[in-house]
Parts: sequence; structure tokens; C-alpha cells
Amino acid sequence: MTLISRNSNWPVERWPHICRFVLLVVLVVQVAPAAAAESTAQVGFSPEGTGQSLVLDVIKTARSELRVMAYSFTAPDIAQALIAAKKRGVDVRVVVDADQSRQRSQIAALNTLALAGVSVRLNGRYQIMHDKVIVADRRTVQTGSFNYTRSAEKANSENVIVLWDVPGYAGEFLQHWQSRWDQAAPYQPPY
Repeated sequence: MTLISRNSNWPVERWPHICRFVLLVVLVVQVAPAAAAESTAQVGFSPEGTGQSLVLDVIKTARSELRVMAYSFTAPDIAQALIAAKKRGVDVRVVVDADQSRQRSQIAALNTLALAGVSVRLNGRYQIMHDKVIVADRRTVQTGSFNYTRSAEKANSENVIVLWDVPGYAGEFLQHWQSRWDQAAPYQPPY
């Protein structure tokens, strides 16, 4: 079978480029389904609402554990989603920046979590602990610029990326999370 004949309208000097292109298409068609079956990435943005929606999707799909690192945490809807996960048997642990935890809106959110039985710790070891990460079930990673706040949801320009079913990357993020958790002090609700 001949795909390109010498009688075609394509100049001979273009044949190597055309052959490389055809080979590339064949490789992509063969490899893409396998890669897609292994993992999926999704992105979302705020204030358009898709960022917040992805964060909530990650929390809602967790079955065994959620590990959260946050610079700022004030969003009631995200707090409630974490509490709902805790109620369905998910082990939920949150570590936040210690300096940010002094703000009234953050105290309210952290109290809500702690009083519902969610393990919360404050990390004051760094000038700022600027992480914004959720690792779900040791397989899924959510990260980006999105702080877990009302401002991130409604006012700021933010981005979220979720890497679904990536145990290798999730393991790396979990090591980072664990180091910050181990350095942190347990949160005690002031009231």
C-alpha cells in the first residue's frame, strides 16, 4: 500500500516532513488513550466559579483521607464540605499558616472544623506557609493559587488545577504535607 506516490502534487523535499507528521499522528493515537486512562488533569478559575467547583469536587470524591495545606482558610462552604467528608468516614487533616490563623474570619472557620472533629494544626515555622493543596486518597492532587477563602471564590483572579489518579505526584505532595504537619502545633479553639 502506498500512501504517497511520486505522482502526487507534494514536492519530493516535503515527503520526509509528511512522513514524520503521519508517524506522529499514529503515535499520538496509540499513546493518548493509555495516558488518558492513567490520569486526568482539570483546570478551573475564579471568580468564574470553576475553581471553587473543582476544589469541592475533590473533597466530595474522597473516600479515605484528605490532607489539606492552606495559607488562608475562611471559606464556609469548603469547611462544610470537609466536615461532610469527616462525617462519611474520611480522615481529614488540615495544616494552616499560623500567622493567618489570627484573623477573625479564619478563627471562625478553624473553630468550625476543630469542633466538628477535624484535626487542625498551625505551622509557624516559615515566614509564610503559602501552600494551597489538597491531597485526596493518596491519588488526587488539587493545587494552584486558590486560597480557601471567600475572596478567592468571589473576588480574586485565581487558578486551580486538579490531577486525578496520580499516585506518584500525590506521594510527593504527601511527603511535603507530612513535613509541614509534623512541624505544626495542634489548633485549640479559643472559644
